[in-house]
Amino acid sequence: MTTAIRRQPGAYHDSMRLMATSRAMAASAGVSWAVALMGTPPNLDMLAKQGIVAAPARANDLIMAVRADSADHAEQALDAGEAILAGGPAVPRAGAATETRPRTIASAAAGLDGANVAIVSVPGPYAALAAHQALSAGLHVLLFSDGVSVDDEARLKARAESLGLLVMGPGAGTAVLGGIGLGFANTLPAGPVGLVAAAGTGAQEVLAQLAAAGTGVAAVIGVGGRDLTRPAGGRMTRAALRALSALPGVGVLMLVAKPPDPDVLAEALASAGDVPLIVVAVGVAESHATIDDGVEAALAELGMPAPDLRKGLRSLADAAIRTVDPARSAVRGVFSGGTLCYQAMLVLGRRLGPVYSNTPLRPEWRLPAPPAGHVCIDAGEEEFTASRPHPMIDAEARIDLLRSAGTDPTTAVVLLDVVLGHGAHPDPASVLAPVLAELTGPAIVAHVLGTEADPQGLANQRRILAQAGCLIAPSGARAALLAAAVARRDAALVEESP
Repeated sequence: MTTAIRRQPGAYHDSMRLMATSRAMAASAGVSWAVALMGTPPNLDMLAKQGIVAAPARANDLIMAVRADSADHAEQALDAGEAILAGGPAVPRAGAATETRPRTIASAAAGLDGANVAIVSVPGPYAALAAHQALSAGLHVLLFSDGVSVDDEARLKARAESLGLLVMGPGAGTAVLGGIGLGFANTLPAGPVGLVAAAGTGAQEVLAQLAAAGTGVAAVIGVGGRDLTRPAGGRMTRAALRALSALPGVGVLMLVAKPPDPDVLAEALASAGDVPLIVVAVGVAESHATIDDGVEAALAELGMPAPDLRKGLRSLADAAIRTVDPARSAVRGVFSGGTLCYQAMLVLGRRLGPVYSNTPLRPEWRLPAPPAGHVCIDAGEEEFTASRPHPMIDAEARIDLLRSAGTDPTTAVVLLDVVLGHGAHPDPASVLAPVLAELTGPAIVAHVLGTEADPQGLANQRRILAQAGCLIAPSGARAALLAAAVARRDAALVEESP
């Protein structure tokens, strides 16, 4: 194998562009591993763990590294990466001979009339400073970056609250503002639902189910997974609920969150005013535990029927139970969406007992799992994404995990999500299907999260996976129920409420 490195001093690129560059290099002929990153100390440490010792670099220095089967293939991959990076110059304004990139958030805002939102996607150690700069420029902030400390988040949100601005995040992957999707977002019509989400794929699951019901959202505000904890104080949840309740045409509000601090949540809920509010949060009184139940309740408030998510699942469960070897008993989930992983563990845990994970429901259920134990892995966690793009962008990122789960002789069901939408891989099903078709022992249960209007096409992605032998469920919670039914050899489970 040959390792090759290219450096571009002072050539900063955000994480989305770096992910796309990494994916392009990894897809080149003969390449076994590739990454594009900035020269921060943690990133240099990550390279060192790969056996690549890079010369000292500054945080704004771009480093591209490739491992390939020949020097020619390595150079071709680096060229492919540079081609992606070269696609980013700003478009000249009408009448302007040349256009230079602004070097500060303030100058960027001054050069764009009417700008009111900044998307911050920089390495975690620098993200809080960039967000403060955006607030100083009078901008709301979508803080896509993770790796921001709890203390920095609390200070940012306290300042934003005092300025009457929003800080969406950190780790806020999804928003829909003014009809425009930011980050990872699905395509659906405008509608009467205002959504506040402390979870990116949780928001996307709501979007997909609303689209299936024939409606949509007025706006989606992501607040970051820690907003409803005591240190953050729920400041942005309160601000988001107030903003959405004041929007014309909003008939119902939804709040989707992982288990919040009960007191912080209680204070935040009062900000909804007179607009009906549906809460999806585990362990909170008068809330719904799964997104399916929450969307159904929201549709009921609007006087709209909810689609029957149980249709056809009983026959899928019956067929799988007949074909899976009785000696196989474990469910092995490999997820790209953290909220979908969490929800699956909740649904499975109620029916199958402990579900072990890198992000467990209980501390004692942290990996490693006992032999034949049920496992759900969130492949979007930093331990898997430190040296490669997120699995929603790079569909190949989960292949090894899926193959390992499917070839284990104790596995009865391999469970996975496939997330569509803007920002996601252009054709994830075509990447995953050949690998899933190889797994002939267990049943393969897949939930494709998306809408027909998404760039990838929902029906097309489902068709590709079904042709590879996958059992397709209409939601994440129903996919977990189907997996539990096969593992327990009890098809009636799919008829239950998640």
